[in-house]
Amino acid sequence: MSQAAISALARVIDPELRLPITELDMVEIDGDTVTVKLTVAGCPAAKRIEADVVAAVSSLGMTVSMSVMNQAERDALKAKLRGGKPPRTNPFGQDTLTRVYLVGSGKGGVGKSSVTANLAVALSQSGYRVGLVDADIFGFSIPGQLGLTDKPTRVDEMILPPVTESGLKVISIGMFLEDNKPVAWRGPMLHRAIEQFLCDVYWGDLDFLLVDLPPGTGDVAISLGQLLPTAKTIVITTPQVAAAEVAERSGSVGLQTGQSVFGVIENMAWLVQPDGSKFELFGSGGGQAVADRLTTVSGQPVPLLGQIPLSIALRVGSDAGAPIVSTDAADPAAAVILEIAKKIATDRKIGRASCRERVSSPV
Repeated sequence: MSQAAISALARVIDPELRLPITELDMVEIDGDTVTVKLTVAGCPAAKRIEADVVAAVSSLGMTVSMSVMNQAERDALKAKLRGGKPPRTNPFGQDTLTRVYLVGSGKGGVGKSSVTANLAVALSQSGYRVGLVDADIFGFSIPGQLGLTDKPTRVDEMILPPVTESGLKVISIGMFLEDNKPVAWRGPMLHRAIEQFLCDVYWGDLDFLLVDLPPGTGDVAISLGQLLPTAKTIVITTPQVAAAEVAERSGSVGLQTGQSVFGVIENMAWLVQPDGSKFELFGSGGGQAVADRLTTVSGQPVPLLGQIPLSIALRVGSDAGAPIVSTDAADPAAAVILEIAKKIATDRKIGRASCRERVSSPV
């Protein structure tokens, strides 16, 4: 093989696997011809990979042809990606090095998914390897908020998640449905879907995994508590007292399943007026009240991580699939989210709840 060609091709990164195509054994060189073997026929990244390969070897006078791996080559690739572990292994078990955060709320409509999406993007664009699971099976919205329209690629039982421009890997049930079809599943099917998101999706080596929980304290929260033993919970609430009382339950269910509470985020804290004053549309104090109550219940300090003001730009960005932390970092809401992301990035504590934090379920 031409060493110059190998060096040039090593700079071509597979958009889905985020690894050089030379490390993935996707390349064969025969004389002045480079053959690229795609993982599957109809690979959505085929045109991008071909264009990148052509650009990489254009100065070497080589031609490029595209092919598809056979079954033996796919099996070898999957084994390499798993690092010798058997299929359907949960990479986020007790010995994981990935820091996992479950973002939940007691009720819907508090901006949980918008905050989660922006936190994930903020961490990703800071250079961290980040995954995002949309576990809100019935009310999925993460793909739209991130502007993702690509479908996951299936390599036999392995699922390759879509990747954003910043390198954020994302999976959602919405990526498998057509025409906004509703999901009507009972508990066992929900558990199976969540398990597939964690075990069948190729996440690679992540620094952070964020999980957008459904509102409330149902089956999905319990399943994730079992599957993600080192996770920490982040509770989203609004300043309203009624919302805060419900949000407290979201943090408490994490304690019941063994997760510690990382902190509370108060969303829609106020609306900044033209004169710079703050109009507290939904009252005040809800976020701090939740943090104080969870501190008492857990026996460990639970901080108020930040207060995110109401922002038209945040709403517009979420609707357009353009997270505000990427498009308008100077916006007051974006600035708070970026500061919260820094707190997550500097968190080094293990995410397991202590014995004292494991609160018994009410009889």
